Amino acid sequence: MEWRLPINPERVAVIIGKGGEVKKRIEALTRTEIDVDTKQGVIRIRGETLDDVMTASNIIKAINLGFSPEKAFALLDRDMNLHVIDLYTYMKKKSENHLKRIMGRIIGEKGKAKRIIEETTETQISIYRNFVAIIGTFEGIYLADEAIKLLIKGKPHKVVYEYLYNARSQGRIYGPGRM
Repeated sequence: MEWRLPINPERVAVIIGKGGEVKKRIEALTRTEIDVDTKQGVIRIRGETLDDVMTASNIIKAINLGFSPEKAFALLDRDMNLHVIDLYTYMKKKSENHLKRIMGRIIGEKGKAKRIIEETTETQISIYRNFVAIIGTFEGIYLADEAIKLLIKGKPHKVVYEYLYNARSQGRIYGPGRM
């Protein structure tokens, strides 16, 4: 089985790692072979099973979207998933200034909004270019996605935080092994 992914030239060095250690670790933990073709801007992943290939693919996608390899390796856990939001999909005005404003709302002052979303939903969030990538359980991703969409729509941060705290107090967030 083979899968191909486009590669972000800015993230090639991170995907390969010092001395090839990240690439080798992905290959070993997912029982796959990975070829990085920087000329064509493609990564080829080969493995025996679809599950192994898709796990390696998701780890590489996460790194490609700005996660550190350590955070991306959380996707080895079968309960963890990767979700990507393209901010341009939700923007009425597709200008660079509008994108920066929305990203600023998601990050918050000194990273507060992003940190609160991550902590209350037990997820990891990366904001890179026009994408917001989320690693977590289905429930955590769902709530983080909803919170981010509320911020994109311009809801006050206080409203978003209340939404998250209410969801947490109602037990709607389940981390690995907590269901």
